[in-house]
Amino acid sequence: MRRELPDGSELDDDPERVDAEAVWRFLTDSYWAKGRSLETVERLISEATRVVGLFDDDETVGFCRVVSDGEQFAFLFDVYVLPEYRGRGLGLELVREAVEHPPHRDLPWYLGTSDAHGLYRRFGFGEPNPERLMFRPRGPSAG
Repeated sequence: MRRELPDGSELDDDPERVDAEAVWRFLTDSYWAKGRSLETVERLISEATRVVGLFDDDETVGFCRVVSDGEQFAFLFDVYVLPEYRGRGLGLELVREAVEHPPHRDLPWYLGTSDAHGLYRRFGFGEPNPERLMFRPRGPSAG
């Protein structure tokens, strides 16, 4: 999948295109991945079921990864858009691509987060439990 967005940025699920060092630089300051090593980030990208990168030309400016067994669950991890790209609906498109498009759209989804709950509610995620876990039930066309 490769999709251009109205502002000229682009979504792409090719893991080879994702700049792991750029992802690591952002994640190392995040509350959920502080201290994660570059080697770990590289491994998590390569072992993900799917990644979706947000690109301005060839610069990685947003990212998320999906881990799934393809049948019973999908888990959304490491969602971010660089601060200077926020407020344009790019995070919305990043999450939409990950959770509303094949191959995982109809699976039950999980996400652990302390912020952006309103964004995730737009995609059917419920209120977070005390451990920050949000859940979206199985989609209607899933078997």
